[in-house]
Amino acid sequence: MAKGRKGPKGKKITLKIAKNCIKVTFDGRRRLDLSKMGITTFPKCILKLNEIEELDLSRNMIRKIPDYISKFQNLRWLDLHSNLIDKLPESIGQLTSLHYLNLCNNKLTSNGLPMELRDLTNLRTLNLGLNHIDNIPTTLGALKELHEVGLFDNNLTSIPTSIAKLPKLKKLNVKRNPFPKEEEEGETMVIDSIKRLENLYLVEEKDLCGPCLRKCQDARNKLNKIKNMPSALARKPMFTNLVNPNSAAKETQEEWRSSHTLLDSPS
Repeated sequence: MAKGRKGPKGKKITLKIAKNCIKVTFDGRRRLDLSKMGITTFPKCILKLNEIEELDLSRNMIRKIPDYISKFQNLRWLDLHSNLIDKLPESIGQLTSLHYLNLCNNKLTSNGLPMELRDLTNLRTLNLGLNHIDNIPTTLGALKELHEVGLFDNNLTSIPTSIAKLPKLKKLNVKRNPFPKEEEEGETMVIDSIKRLENLYLVEEKDLCGPCLRKCQDARNKLNKIKNMPSALARKPMFTNLVNPNSAAKETQEEWRSSHTLLDSPS
């Protein structure tokens, strides 16, 4: 940022505003929903609400998660997707009750992932898709409770075996990474051998920002177009060396010629 210029001024969140944003989920948990509010700085006032079990700060413009995130010891669900976060604090590893962590669509790099993520031993779902990560820490293999992992749309060239061997992993999405050809083949073998699902979308359409939603829709439309291609088109035989028509062709030859006279007449 140029000297003398300030970043965008985000909405100021007061304790009163935050209290009015607390909702009770269908299973009775308290969720603080501050999503889509134009916030640029993690609101310190919500420290007074640190008994909440769920925190949604997605679709804002937050660049930094403070060390005091560790004060939210009851957190089971943390959604930070679609912000500008490039680094996580080491203290995030102290959120040992966390089951769900969504960091999709940020500015995270491999250097921005602290080793302390390995301490989130109760984590079930981890979404790191749509970032700038080129290497996944092998220490994530310590997260034995992981069921779902999203690593799509990054800069990965390999999948750590420590991730592939997670005992409870059911869903893994590594689509649209620059894997070498041989690595892609190995990736398919690994996924097939442990019965992974082919696709995983950890973010609902309503939760995606416009550009991300369009990107996913385009990819889905291309896939559907390929799947819906008539099989006859792909398997239609070409008899380039057939000189004499067979008997069935002879019977309709004159009819065919007369119907195509105008189209096939020489110039």
